Amino acid sequence: MAISLDQVRKLALMARLELSDDELGTITPQLEDIVAFVDKLMELDTDGIEPMVHAVETVNRWVPDQLGDSLSREQALANAPNHDEECFLVPPVMG
Repeated sequence: MAISLDQVRKLALMARLELSDDELGTITPQLEDIVAFVDKLMELDTDGIEPMVHAVETVNRWVPDQLGDSLSREQALANAPNHDEECFLVPPVMG
């Protein structure tokens, strides 16, 4: 399936990615390969195969909560690129 540069630009915009023209040129054929692989998987006959969530059986291992040392607010915010006196400031996700 051919994917246009406009489709990749739109996908990048929705994912909040800033891609250069070189990166767009690199990622477009990679996305085409991914879509082709998924199309190939869709051809598999899965009738009679029970759906699964994990490839191996997993069991929850519950551990009691324990209070431990934590960072002070100042330590937690020290490397944040954008914050006020109390919390991290992030750009809105919804456009």
